[in-house]
Amino acid sequence: MSCPVCERRGDPRYRPFCSRRCADVDLARWLNGSYAIPAEEEPSGEDLPDLPPRH
Repeated sequence: MSCPVCERRGDPRYRPFCSRRCADVDLARWLNGSYAIPAEEEPSGEDLPDLPPRH
């Protein structure tokens, strides 16, 4: 398996990375928001349609 950061051959000690440096680079990317899961924002209460009253 190749390292997801630099694409060199992975090292079992740092799996799936090739080195501690690449593992730290990946962690830093997660922490600073470089990686993100795309999602749609939930509508605010103002954007919702009016519902009929419940009986």
